[in-house]
Amino acid sequence: MTVSELPPRPGPPALVLVAHGSRDPRALSTVRALMDRVRELRPELSVHLGHIELNEPLLPDTLAALGDTPAVLVPLLLGRGYHVKRDIPEMAAAAQAPTRIAGPLGPHPLLVDTLHARLLEAGWRQRPASAVVLAAAGSRDPESRLDTQRTARLLSARLGVPVLPGYASAASPTVADAVHALRARGRRHIAVASCFTAPGRFAAECAAQAPWLASAPLGAHDAMAGLILHRYERARETQPVTAAA
Repeated sequence: MTVSELPPRPGPPALVLVAHGSRDPRALSTVRALMDRVRELRPELSVHLGHIELNEPLLPDTLAALGDTPAVLVPLLLGRGYHVKRDIPEMAAAAQAPTRIAGPLGPHPLLVDTLHARLLEAGWRQRPASAVVLAAAGSRDPESRLDTQRTARLLSARLGVPVLPGYASAASPTVADAVHALRARGRRHIAVASCFTAPGRFAAECAAQAPWLASAPLGAHDAMAGLILHRYERARETQPVTAAA
């Protein structure tokens, strides 16, 4: 067999961004902008989007459209929880093609890079007795809370001020309770760092409780796109393949 007769080498697996889904139309546009940024950074990759609920395309439909093309699923979720542990693996197991599932985006220094950048955009500067509440969605899963707490510690180390988690639902403390706890420590300038991928009800409700300033959701920041690609490559190297159904 000559070189020209050799079969073409297979390309890299498709990258499937797995978003939660939202009734807020800004969420879908934000996720699509993030997907476009990933494509700009890695034009040789086939990049797709699938939602767990509420928005189309749903993840099973995206996987069905890929047919027998291998894929790496990267959750646009910021910690471990039910969707990462149950929903996404179950959908992947039903796919025709072999798949790998990357870890959630947080905790990671690139996530902290984005949180820091969004705070700076909102007007953050360290002031006497300043502090931050890291506003997250919340989960009943203790590992999800551990992930948020670790992200808070990383952000605290970056900013040099206390950072407490505050949750929108399903976990405590709430954002309001975290603000109260920081005030009880004598912290007067308290910002809310929005640890949400995209705009939505939870992000808006948490931002409204900021005593000083609130940052925008993470969105299509370059560090987020870089983090997605890092999780993709890491999954290719380390995660077992889910066999085709």
